[in-house]
Amino acid sequence: MVSETGASGKRDARPQSANDRFKKSVNQLFLGGIVLATVLHFGLFQFFPQLTAADLGSNVAPDTLIVLPPPIDIPPPPEPIEHPRVPVVDRMIVDDVTMPRTKLRPGPLPRPRDDVRRIDRRPVWVPHTVRPEIKNRERAAEAVLRHYPKILQDAGVGGTVFVWVFIDQNGIVRNAQVQVGSGVAALDEAALRAVYEIEFTPALNMDARVAVWASFDITFQVPQ
Repeated sequence: MVSETGASGKRDARPQSANDRFKKSVNQLFLGGIVLATVLHFGLFQFFPQLTAADLGSNVAPDTLIVLPPPIDIPPPPEPIEHPRVPVVDRMIVDDVTMPRTKLRPGPLPRPRDDVRRIDRRPVWVPHTVRPEIKNRERAAEAVLRHYPKILQDAGVGGTVFVWVFIDQNGIVRNAQVQVGSGVAALDEAALRAVYEIEFTPALNMDARVAVWASFDITFQVPQ
């Protein structure tokens, strides 16, 4: 048991713990390490040999000359480009011009050609705002089926025929021509016969009824 003397001069009979002993030993070791490191550094700087750089020489021969290229003549900067001038309209002086008096004498109008006066003879474009439409599609389908050749129905031959139809102001078909055939002449003829039995609404040009040519497709299909 170790005893210590306190501030009052009396010996402290309290036993030292392991932690106290460890702290004292660590402090002693720390101080000893600092002293040892100082001595080692001093000896290293004092007795370490002096180092010098070796002369490695130069690989360039002393008589080697570097030839520089001749100086380049830099051309002077180009002259500034003049901006285009803004066009200015010059003042125009117009003298007083008097037209002589003339009298217009309209002559007879040229007679229109026959193919122009009769628009129902061939497909031509007529101005209109509302095109004609089929009134009753069920009746139209019945008419097409009625003119469908029986021999072609039995053989299962069908097709589509595009027809030009001339429809008058009352929606009645007055003329019909094949525009694009189906490839079967009998179907093309049947389409022309069937289209005359179809009723159409009249075409309108604004509020007025007009006769026009219109294109419709008629399809022959074997009924299921």
